[in-house]
Amino acid sequence: MMRRRSLIAAFALLAATAAPALTPEQEARYQGLIDELRCLVCQNQTIADSDAPLAADLRAQVEAQILEGKSDAEIKHYLTARYGDFVLYRPPVKGTTVFLWAGPFVLLAGAALAALLFLRRRRAPAAAAAVDPDTLKKLLDEGRE
Repeated sequence: MMRRRSLIAAFALLAATAAPALTPEQEARYQGLIDELRCLVCQNQTIADSDAPLAADLRAQVEAQILEGKSDAEIKHYLTARYGDFVLYRPPVKGTTVFLWAGPFVLLAGAALAALLFLRRRRAPAAAAAVDPDTLKKLLDEGRE
């Protein structure tokens, strides 16, 4: 009997401390936000896709802030203030993030330039060895005999 009461009390406590569920509108906002935020551990995944503990913490922070009634902009501002612009999959273009935006294009242009130079050198005719015309005629005449 005592065990049953303690079990009921534990379930009641758990139900009282459980986080309230998101409404469908809040759930849509939540999904949109976690799809826009980068996992700082994985770096190539959103926090929605990552199984890293930090991603789980970020998802919990986003959910808690949605439940507190904060806007998407306020949530993003909080996370960028804490973790930097890199937490956003599409960081704003500014002085500190210009390499994130321009880096892929610079690397692509560099690779294209390297390929162009490689192909030019490969197509360039090999420098002919300097041969004296008289020596060449003599060698050809010897080969006919």
